[in-house]
Amino acid sequence: MGWSTSWTEILGFATGAVCVWLVARQHIANWPVGIANNVFFIVLFTQAGLYADAGLQIVFIALAAYGWWSWTHGGGPGTAEALPVRRTTRAEWAWLLVAGAVGVVALTLLLGRVTDSTVPFWDALTTGLSLTATYGQCRKLLESWWLWIAADLVYVPLYAYKGLYLTAVLYLAFLALCVAGLANWRRTLPAAGARTALGATA
Repeated sequence: MGWSTSWTEILGFATGAVCVWLVARQHIANWPVGIANNVFFIVLFTQAGLYADAGLQIVFIALAAYGWWSWTHGGGPGTAEALPVRRTTRAEWAWLLVAGAVGVVALTLLLGRVTDSTVPFWDALTTGLSLTATYGQCRKLLESWWLWIAADLVYVPLYAYKGLYLTAVLYLAFLALCVAGLANWRRTLPAAGARTALGATA
């Protein structure tokens, strides 16, 4: 099978790489760049028959708006304090895992019955992982990077199978950037933890 690509895929590649690099640096510009990336991928994934991934981009746009606000306002009304990095609580892990599992099962059944998708489970799995990871990113949960890493490990062979070779290469780059992002966020964690403790005793 020969290598082929399109301007949509190239622009998705470029905006996606810049977005993840900005997230790793905790730069607020990642949100508008990410929205542009979502628009390109809506077109690309629809053309490739990855319908869950295409629909996921719409959800990503809504989450980006929330994440943009959350990062600049600390996640609470009436405050302009930046949101600190923190670890995921057990309660958050529990509902993220339950919501993710239910979503994957429901999407797999839906895609298998009402679309011509040839990879309903894998499309649904990457969608579930991406949604939980994006929510964690919106709240600056350190472990959201592990969810992205898991998603990317599935995305790379999935996109290669679908002939989206440039996008598969992009997700290999995402995988490396996720590891860097995990390290960068982890370095800010002690200060964030101390700051949270200070607020709790105030």
